[in-house]
Amino acid sequence: MRRISALFLASALAGCTVGPDFQPPTAPVTASYLSSSDPYQTMAAVPSGHPDAEPSGRWWASFRSPELDALVDRALAHNYSLEASNATLAASRDALLAVEGTRLPQISANARTEQEQINLANYGFEGLVPTGNPEFHLYSVGGGVSYDLDLFGRVRRQVEQGAARAESQQRQTEAAHLAVAGQVVNQVLTIAAIHARIATARSLLSDDQRNVDLTQKRRQGGEGTLVEVLNAQSQYSADQNDLPQLEQQLAEARHMLAILLAIPPADLGPTDFELNRLVLPANVPVALPSALVHRRPDILQAEADLHAATAAIGVATARLYPDISIGATLEQAAPNVRNLAKGAFRGYDLFAAFTTPIFDGGTLKAQREGAVADARAADATYRQTVLQAFGQVADLLSALQSDAMSVANEQQSVAVAQRSLGMSRRSFEVGNSSILQVLDSEQLYQHARTGLVSAQARQYLDVSRLYVATAGGWIPPTPAGPSSANAGSPRSVSVRKPAAAPVANANNDGKP
Repeated sequence: MRRISALFLASALAGCTVGPDFQPPTAPVTASYLSSSDPYQTMAAVPSGHPDAEPSGRWWASFRSPELDALVDRALAHNYSLEASNATLAASRDALLAVEGTRLPQISANARTEQEQINLANYGFEGLVPTGNPEFHLYSVGGGVSYDLDLFGRVRRQVEQGAARAESQQRQTEAAHLAVAGQVVNQVLTIAAIHARIATARSLLSDDQRNVDLTQKRRQGGEGTLVEVLNAQSQYSADQNDLPQLEQQLAEARHMLAILLAIPPADLGPTDFELNRLVLPANVPVALPSALVHRRPDILQAEADLHAATAAIGVATARLYPDISIGATLEQAAPNVRNLAKGAFRGYDLFAAFTTPIFDGGTLKAQREGAVADARAADATYRQTVLQAFGQVADLLSALQSDAMSVANEQQSVAVAQRSLGMSRRSFEVGNSSILQVLDSEQLYQHARTGLVSAQARQYLDVSRLYVATAGGWIPPTPAGPSSANAGSPRSVSVRKPAAAPVANANNDGKP
């Protein structure tokens, strides 16, 4: 036992971990999302919104709608996709615990009872026992312990790989929660926009009916013609066709919302959302690019996948080297139960096992080269994920500036079209113009109002998408006051120091 213990200690002291050590990717050096040549490059600067350290913050509460908050909370609690993602996360954590367990000594116990008959003829004793081959019972209890010294860190790298995979799944689950919250908010905003379009269409139909009544009265009074009546009725019928399509769009949006809430569409209650009852945040939710890479779940997932791929190189490298395990077994075996506790029926063994690959046809080396290639692919995937995230945020920053300009232009168009419509009606009522001028003015007014609703809805949706694109990473500034003097100050953003490339030494000879 002393020799085994000495061997264990010497091996543990001599052990090392082969393969490249993971180095987190360096933070981006760029300070903005848009270049100076972009039309809205002024949006690249960090606005007065403050970054939130937790990506799971209740960013949807900034729209100031308790009904919306309740729907998002319900979706996060009952959505089946999130339930599946949570279960997968639990499985990945259990897998990590299973791998970690292999680092500890493995202890087992056994008990056995058996009925045996010895075949004496097999040993050349046929006929020596008149009664035939002897039979007897055998009872045994025992146990054993074994431990892999893990000289070159194969098990340690497997634990590192399992931890990285569990983190990757956790980030994927965070991304799923963020996506579901964004989908619920988008559906609510879509429903509110459709309600506004329906209200516009019904208002237009009311004006069309007014034109029909007016032309009929003028014709009855001898001042109008049948052509004017028919033109007004034709316009009314044409505008009626918009309502069924809008109602269908509303039904589809409600059905999608019900699916997100994990309930049948028939069980969804009223959804009387209106854009003018939602608050549009005054500040743009954006953080520095260096902060975004430490906040977005998809970027963090790609980094964890890169970590797991790097650890896999160490696992494959360790398989090229010898492996030593030690252990011991103890067993009590006797022909009857009462003798099991006696020392005369005890047996044990101590062992140290040594295995090393000699010839495998190049399998182990090919597996290591494959692990290196997988790590390079994971590194490229990470960098592509970061670029796509920056591009998405840049698109939305430009879109918000464009949305603000579009809303302002559409509001001006509505004001002009409304004034033109009023003048056309007065002119028609006094007989200075035909009904066609009124209908043309109404079409322009309808187009302007519809354009304004679309621009406002697009503005709300782009704000929601920017929340999701920045992982909900900001909170509105707190009004100044005695109790909030420090509440609105930006939190510090830690920028990692430049580090070596994650797999820069992956092509070494694998020596510890």
